Amino acid sequence: MAGDRVLVTGASGFVGSAVAHALVEAGYEVRTLVRKTSPRANLAHLDVEVVEGDMCDAESVAHAMRGIRFLFHVAADYRLWAPDRQQILRTNRDGTRTVMGAARAAGVEKIVYTSSVATLGGAPDGGVADETMRLRESSAIGVYKRSKIAAEHVVEEMVRSHGLRAVIVHPSTPIGPRDGKPTPTGRIIVEAASGRMPGYVDTGLNLVHVDDVAKGHLAALRLGEPGDHYILGGENVPFARMLRDIADLTGRRPPWLRVPRRLVYPLAVAAEAHARVTRREPFLTIDGLRMSRHKMFYSSAKAERDLGYRPRPYGEALADALAWFRTHGLVR
Repeated sequence: MAGDRVLVTGASGFVGSAVAHALVEAGYEVRTLVRKTSPRANLAHLDVEVVEGDMCDAESVAHAMRGIRFLFHVAADYRLWAPDRQQILRTNRDGTRTVMGAARAAGVEKIVYTSSVATLGGAPDGGVADETMRLRESSAIGVYKRSKIAAEHVVEEMVRSHGLRAVIVHPSTPIGPRDGKPTPTGRIIVEAASGRMPGYVDTGLNLVHVDDVAKGHLAALRLGEPGDHYILGGENVPFARMLRDIADLTGRRPPWLRVPRRLVYPLAVAAEAHARVTRREPFLTIDGLRMSRHKMFYSSAKAERDLGYRPRPYGEALADALAWFRTHGLVR
């Protein structure tokens, strides 16, 4: 399928740019849908066609979809807090409906939709969750999770009702190069590497190199079954271990103070109050704290079995993330 024309939404972002790089490397002809205000640094020197538009704007999406054989819908509003929280829901749910409708109208042959492990429930007692553990929108923590569940339902309904050939992938927590915003997890790495995180709460994440997530997207295009779900994860890592590894890589002392979660909530309330004044996303959020009550551990066994997915060790992803943050002045 190399040489075929592919559209990537969200290609200026963290995961989207990794997918665009992987597609170009694999020989595809790549078109990207990018908002006029989005930074283009992640696409610099990459041989792609850039079409300006917004996934919530039906006209610009239809224009970008012309002549496209395959679609990677990666674009999403990935924030745990916003001054207008309903904007996150509108962007992720309604934008996905617009993109999928345009793909169906244009006769796109196959779609890879980027969902998230945010749509999956955690396993009990710190166990490992898989694709079968789906969350109800009403029980999800925070508007970001609810928005991704709602968007996923849009895709699933179009698969059932209209025969949309969409494969659904669930990245866990990507880290690595080109995290320019940075993402909430990238901000944790930057703060810890800069010595600004004296304590931590007891939680855990599944961490994966963003370029492995991108390769998993391409494998889903080739081998994924329409309507099926695949977790694209890496290694399950306790938060304390992640902070120790960052300290080892930066020559700093690791945080030693394990803080009871109840003592952090007032700080999160204050941070969100300050954010409402500054209009800038806070580092510490109430929803983020609520999510941290559960270790977010996942299994990629299905993707490994069915797609040939093979993520590298998490330590390589962390080292690459830190190297990129240093090069771009976020970590000294």
